Amino acid sequence: MFGSLKALPADPILGLLAKYRKDDNPNKIDLGVGVYKDESGHTAVLNCVKKAEQHRIDTEDSKVYIGPTGSDLFNDEMAKLIFGDHKVLAENRARTISTPGGTGSLRVAAEFIKTCKPGATIWVSNPTWANHTGLFEAAGLTVKTYPYYDYENKNLDFDGMLAALKQVSSDDVVLLHACCHNPSGMDLNQEQWQQVADVAKSVGFTPLVDMAYQGFGAGLDEDAYGLRLMADSVKQMIVCSSCSKNFGLYRERIGGCTIIGESSISVDIAHSVLLSVVRVIYSMPPAHGAAIVETILSSEELRNEWYAELKEMRDRINGNRQLIVDKLVANGVTRDFSFITRQAGMFSFLGITPEQVQQLQDEYSIYMVGSSRMSIAGIANSNVDYLAESIAKVL
Repeated sequence: MFGSLKALPADPILGLLAKYRKDDNPNKIDLGVGVYKDESGHTAVLNCVKKAEQHRIDTEDSKVYIGPTGSDLFNDEMAKLIFGDHKVLAENRARTISTPGGTGSLRVAAEFIKTCKPGATIWVSNPTWANHTGLFEAAGLTVKTYPYYDYENKNLDFDGMLAALKQVSSDDVVLLHACCHNPSGMDLNQEQWQQVADVAKSVGFTPLVDMAYQGFGAGLDEDAYGLRLMADSVKQMIVCSSCSKNFGLYRERIGGCTIIGESSISVDIAHSVLLSVVRVIYSMPPAHGAAIVETILSSEELRNEWYAELKEMRDRINGNRQLIVDKLVANGVTRDFSFITRQAGMFSFLGITPEQVQQLQDEYSIYMVGSSRMSIAGIANSNVDYLAESIAKVL
């Protein structure tokens, strides 16, 4: 059976990481992998997470299955984190389940959409997270794109986006990034979110909102603004959330999938179908990550500690944006890179050519994706001068 298989190329980002690890240049810089790093380049465990894990060790008395929905406490706390005091919770129109990370949430959502409408079309932004297209197609969905990022002007192509969404079928699904757009870092402002919500209501398509970075942009509530506004406007909606970035739980693979229905009765029906999807994919979700998150969110002391640690990560990323722009200017770069400071979250397109990206890798051991998408968290005070000097030389 295996004899007919041919080796497939490695994932570009994972392949980049492998090259970085083999590089013996002491000045090497990793701007490829999308994980948060502190000033020393380390992805540390949050203090609030350590305390929650210790609580888990001290109190856990069984390893029995927790059921396909996952932990009820985790699901409730995640719903409140996502929606705040939104009416969908008061009206009992939202159902959340635990999933194996944000990717697991998206795959469950994709299979759920296919169950609702076999052969459904889902529209994703151009560009979008590299794994979106593959996991949607693997579920049997048709993937189409709408304009989003204007590469030439380093800005949002909002007119193109809005015009495309107005042509979407009412039976289609539209994927929207809640905040910290991956890979461009370019987010909708509040006025633009309102216009997109109006189009969604008018056209009747189903929004699927991917929120992998809540709290990494402007703040927990600020980053959920567009999602909550959308929930005001439509009767049905899907939200995929992740705890990998904002809780630093990359290895624990914990996320959530939330569906909003027109009524509590209709969403209960949809929830039953969602659970049937889960049953044939992974049957039961992992429990450890959910236990950590629910312990933090249900404890005032740990929650406040998490707020402070999350703010520290957010402020460092935002500070790095201004830092690299200032250093490029100091190195005599005349090209305008100020667009980097107007973006949010982990990523930005530097806007250089693939050849220049390769030159940075070959000559200076600076690693980023060929599209020039760079992870802002990889910048540090200890490497920013070398980074800016190298970019200036390549330019």
